[in-house]
Amino acid sequence: MPSRAPAASIDPGQAGAFVALCAGAIAMGISPVFVRFAAADIGPFASAFWRVALALPVLYAWMRIDEARAPGRPTRSFSRATVFAGLAFVGDLFFWHLAILNTTVANATFFATTAPIFVVLITWLVLRAHVERAIFAGLGLCLLGGFALIGQSMQVAPERVVGDLYGVATAFFFALYFLAVEKARRQGGSAARVTFELSLVTAAGLFLIAMAFEPKIIPTTREAILALLALGLISHAGGQGLLSVALGRLPAMFSSLVIFLEAVAAALFGWLILSEALTLVQAAGGALILAGIWIARPRRAKRA
Repeated sequence: MPSRAPAASIDPGQAGAFVALCAGAIAMGISPVFVRFAAADIGPFASAFWRVALALPVLYAWMRIDEARAPGRPTRSFSRATVFAGLAFVGDLFFWHLAILNTTVANATFFATTAPIFVVLITWLVLRAHVERAIFAGLGLCLLGGFALIGQSMQVAPERVVGDLYGVATAFFFALYFLAVEKARRQGGSAARVTFELSLVTAAGLFLIAMAFEPKIIPTTREAILALLALGLISHAGGQGLLSVALGRLPAMFSSLVIFLEAVAAALFGWLILSEALTLVQAAGGALILAGIWIARPRRAKRA
């Protein structure tokens, strides 16, 4: 029987999914800038709710257009995986904002970027799936790059331990989100329907959280309204939508590594828009992340 060995290139059918994944990571990476502009008017849990809620009309229109183009395609509404993905994203945003409130932004960001560790561990130890050595190598380089990007701003202190643990919880729930969306897509759910339905679940959960924790939910300033619109349309509808597209063709383990581009995009947008310093060490960290993604990329099978 002929054997197969991995080639050093991405399958042509996955190239579009890889582009969508990178674009989605960049769209999500700019979200801290929008949150910063909205923070003067409303609290973090309210901004998290509006991030998802304002994206719903666009996601619904995308779903209807997508299904109108393929009227005979079977649809599966609110599968277990889709609902679980929505709940996991509630946990992700909830603990992310708790981390921001209880530790430094640098600490919260670094611990949140450890999500690929949980994706690999759950896939390997819980789901009993094989993990390629290239994934471990790429994960190591991405973690080093993430630490180089953020590490010099991190502050280790006993009073921040709880906030740091919230950051780890953020990563855990984001890992569950990755795996759930991947399963929903592999079960036949379209990217448009999966993203819209999980967003409905997420918006409902975040609304309850905002009502419980925030004294003010409705934005009143022009700057906050525009920032929330951008957060919903770019970071959620664009970012999460493109991520759902990619997870239909690319494995969650590799896709989670590409999300390290969020840290690269956040540093670049912080430099360009907020005039935050960008050092040589941070630039080297970005290069390490790109190298890690390249090493862990899916290989095209060929005959040996």
